[in-house]
Amino acid sequence: MASQEAVELAKKIIELDLLRDEIWEHYAAVAGEDAHELLRLVQNS
Repeated sequence: MASQEAVELAKKIIELDLLRDEIWEHYAAVAGEDAHELLRLVQNS
């Protein structure tokens, strides 16, 4: 059986994943068609 710490970390990962999806949808709406290109540009700078 997984430790309580492992379970809590798994829950945090799931929360972060859901938050990432929310942020991405908002970002994509704001950035429009250039969302992917802009993200890569910022990521690589």
